Amino acid sequence: RHPLSPSLAGERLCSTEEATPGSGTYTRHGFIYSSLAGCLERKSEDSGLPVVSVVRDSESQLLPNVGAVVTCKVCSINSRFAKVHILYVGSTPLKSTFRGTIRKEDIRATEKDKVEVYKSFRPSDIVLAKVISLGDAQSNYLLSTAENELGVVVARSEAGVQMVPISWCEMQCPRTHTKEFRKVARVQPQFLQT
Repeated sequence: RHPLSPSLAGERLCSTEEATPGSGTYTRHGFIYSSLAGCLERKSEDSGLPVVSVVRDSESQLLPNVGAVVTCKVCSINSRFAKVHILYVGSTPLKSTFRGTIRKEDIRATEKDKVEVYKSFRPSDIVLAKVISLGDAQSNYLLSTAENELGVVVARSEAGVQMVPISWCEMQCPRTHTKEFRKVARVQPQFLQT
């Protein structure tokens, strides 16, 4: 391939025997894949294998990959799922909005049959989630919050005040001391979006 040929996110570039993965790539089952849309670069290294990396051109869009941790905002909820807009992939803000769905069965790792969506998320909550599939033609990503680190990171109470997590399933309004149910994330500092 031409050293600066365009590359699509998720495209298989070459095997790990031919090259070393560089930035903008990931490896799976012995192959190097592009993790973003951009230009493919091969740099020869003195030590042996060339380094393959994908450089994003300024117009191109970072895409949420399967396994990526994303920050999203809840738009609407019903008894089966929450609809969200994906705002960040990792710590990178997205230029355009991607839609996502967190299904009831993907909210928690345990006691899935007892999960209630309205006790996990409310519209306008900011949620950390993991991409579990790339969804359909409407670019509707399927997301999961089943890990402890994932879930609601910012929520406002009915009084409009940012709430404080008090357990893995409750947040409290510091002004009214009212408790509300949420699927609370145990936040790791590197994912905090201010």
